[in-house]
Amino acid sequence: MGKIIFYEDRDFQGHSYECSSDHSDLQSFFSHCNSARVLSGCWIIYERPGYMGFQYYLKRGNYPDYQNWMGYNDSIKSCRMIPQYHGNYRIRLHEMEDFKGYMMEFTEDCPHVFEKFRHHDVHSCNVLDGQWIFYEQPNYRGRQYYLRPGQYKRYTDWGGINSRVSSFRRVMDFF
Repeated sequence: MGKIIFYEDRDFQGHSYECSSDHSDLQSFFSHCNSARVLSGCWIIYERPGYMGFQYYLKRGNYPDYQNWMGYNDSIKSCRMIPQYHGNYRIRLHEMEDFKGYMMEFTEDCPHVFEKFRHHDVHSCNVLDGQWIFYEQPNYRGRQYYLRPGQYKRYTDWGGINSRVSSFRRVMDFF
């Protein structure tokens, strides 16, 4: 069971809303979000309702300012708790859409995709095991994209605005 508290102001001030389940539309609970506390579980929070817009991965901890979760603004309109997973992690990256072109399988985090994959762009992937976060920049920075097990035939399937994947990591932080 996860729990997250959203605060309208920085440093855990102002109106707050405590959440322990997925919400596709948080607009009626608060108008903006400048800080958050994750008391348990891992969460993906979204800039827009319906799990749309920029995505941000939050694990247990304190985020006194939206910039602490690499936020671009104070707009948080939906959230999803990431289910716990205890097993293997496997993901296959492809340089072209529809699983074509060069392919490489990974089982560990990768801070610099180009150094291992030798391509700057990932156009499709297959998440075989586990849950992953893609980052647009090296060293787990920039826009984030949450991927569950399944096939992603093109980058738009995981919500990407382009095919740039410069780092990725496994979602493992539950305690």
